[in-house]
Amino acid sequence: MAKIQSYIHGASVDHAGDVLPFVSPIDSSSVGDLIDAPADVVARAVGDAAQAFQAARKLPAADRLSWLSKAAEAIEAHAAELVSLIIRDIGKPRRAATFEVGRAAQFIRATVAQAQTFGGESLPLDVTQAGAGRIGLTRRVPYGVVAAITPFNAPINLLIQKVAPALAVGNAVVVKPHPAGTRVALKVAELFIQAGLPPGLFNVVTGDRGPALALAGAQEVSVVTFTGGTRAGEALIRAAGARKFVAELGSNAANVVLDDADLADAATRIAAAGFEASGQQCVSAQRVIVAASVYEEFLAHFVKAAAALRAGDPDDAKADLGPMVSLAQADRVMAMARDAVAHGGRYALEPRQDGCMVTPGILVDVPRRASLWCDEVFGPLVVVERAADVEEALRLANDSPFGLQGAVFTRDIARALRFADDFDVGSMWVNEASRFRLDTYPFGGVKQSGFGREGVRYAMEELSQMKFIGIRPVA
Repeated sequence: MAKIQSYIHGASVDHAGDVLPFVSPIDSSSVGDLIDAPADVVARAVGDAAQAFQAARKLPAADRLSWLSKAAEAIEAHAAELVSLIIRDIGKPRRAATFEVGRAAQFIRATVAQAQTFGGESLPLDVTQAGAGRIGLTRRVPYGVVAAITPFNAPINLLIQKVAPALAVGNAVVVKPHPAGTRVALKVAELFIQAGLPPGLFNVVTGDRGPALALAGAQEVSVVTFTGGTRAGEALIRAAGARKFVAELGSNAANVVLDDADLADAATRIAAAGFEASGQQCVSAQRVIVAASVYEEFLAHFVKAAAALRAGDPDDAKADLGPMVSLAQADRVMAMARDAVAHGGRYALEPRQDGCMVTPGILVDVPRRASLWCDEVFGPLVVVERAADVEEALRLANDSPFGLQGAVFTRDIARALRFADDFDVGSMWVNEASRFRLDTYPFGGVKQSGFGREGVRYAMEELSQMKFIGIRPVA
């Protein structure tokens, strides 16, 4: 059985640790034995990264940008292998996996372009009498070692969203990927080293909760960036203590459809946002709040759009959704559906489970106390609810401890601006569903959905710190 274990200083490390069985969600066949990295291996990875950072910190930015550019080329050259890993290890459909790999290379190139103008500024110190005759400058400087803890659902994209900005501004990175995303992370680290990145600047530790907590609390780690659930984030924040922490946490994305919206268009976009990738995206549509006067018409469009999505073999390029990442996750989602029905909800489209596969489910009349309304489902279930007017739509949209990204569908600019003011989310789209995301805008949440922002320039800002330099010229 193949061992899946940590990658430190440009090489796979044969280390002890608990064995975590790793099976494919497609057919439950074994992928390999994932080795849970013990604390001493995590410390070794962090120490090696700290030494690599010190050795490379004086190198010109041009070197870093060259490494990143070559890494983008390497990812494209190995796209077929990466796509196959994503399909087998997490069950993501081929079309989505192919898009994700291409997006990762594009993100690296966007980071390289941004880095060419990323810097500080000069400050007018003579705005006070005490500052007259003095010069003030700011610079962006790296933190040192960045701990990046990444999820399974976009195993290369959400990895690169952290690694590329961190390296571009001069840090070293130690990654602890979700178990299901581990083989992808290991392959990407290998490609970066082959592209010329000095060994130690990109290390990977394998395993589950223990290595993540050890990494977040490691003495030589200066900043932690995490994407995952709110509960896991809270545990990592406690482990990290008094250090910079960037967090994209849970979600329960609301999509609001007002009475002047293009209902068929909204239904098609929200169905894709709710069910593609089996709803396993942080901003997958979970609650759809519809103006009462168009509720029945929208629901008919929505059920039709959801039923038209193709669930099946993720290796099929025509599949819209494949299996969920594990049987435990599929069982959890179906339990949430049953709980909603037990509380009085009804199926407009009943989900079906076959092993890890869960087909789209649409529920109506779900009471507020049901878990499906309150919590993050992270699966292919969507609640559709009526709202009497704009005020009630806003109240229902904000009836969540989360606030990552939301959407409103309307032709009325005044209504759109009202949501822009009062919808409690970190990002909002008008006439586009909640799962739509571009890498060039600041992405992140409010409330229990986290803090800090990702996106090319914004991640570079989060993963570097501002340093002031004051000069009093002397003759």
